[in-house]
Amino acid sequence: MKDPAQVKLAPLPNLIFASRWLQLPLYLGLILAQGVYVFHFWVELVHLIEAAFGNQAALAKLVTSIGYKSDLPVTSLNETIIMLVVLALIDVVMISNLLIMVIVGGYETFVSRLRLESHPDQPEWLSHVNASVLKVKLATAIIGISSIHLLKTFINADNYTEKVLLWQTTIHVVFLLSALAIAYTDKLMSAPVKDGAHH
Repeated sequence: MKDPAQVKLAPLPNLIFASRWLQLPLYLGLILAQGVYVFHFWVELVHLIEAAFGNQAALAKLVTSIGYKSDLPVTSLNETIIMLVVLALIDVVMISNLLIMVIVGGYETFVSRLRLESHPDQPEWLSHVNASVLKVKLATAIIGISSIHLLKTFINADNYTEKVLLWQTTIHVVFLLSALAIAYTDKLMSAPVKDGAHH
């Protein structure tokens, strides 16, 4: 019996199968996007630290970036600004986690094996990843990101109209229902068929 690793495909099937490597530049591009997020995270964190020490220029940049508005001039950090900045940093981290899941899980599922079985840092979820598991994990991650955005909006609610608040809440609920539907569908599709059910 031939070793599966030595089986050679006909030219056309081999070309079609090799086309999966066209996804490689996409994953490399996402790695670059991850680098941009890391840079953005540190820029915001440095501004927060500088503002904590009284740097007015850094404070002004923070206020602009988080969309905070006040009737009184903002001359120092307050609890709301700190909370909004920290939530923005958490948002970056969660999107970064989403990118890692897409890069690592997507490459493993659709391009080529990473062969991390014996690696001590192999993510627990990667050992049983497939398209369905990845889809559920991505949906869960998107809900987390949406929750952070919604929390930021409610904390800074004075600067948003009721229409914006309503739409953001509605979109979050739609994300939540979509994730539940995806998880339920995945559960139905992966449910084992019971032997002897008709005996």
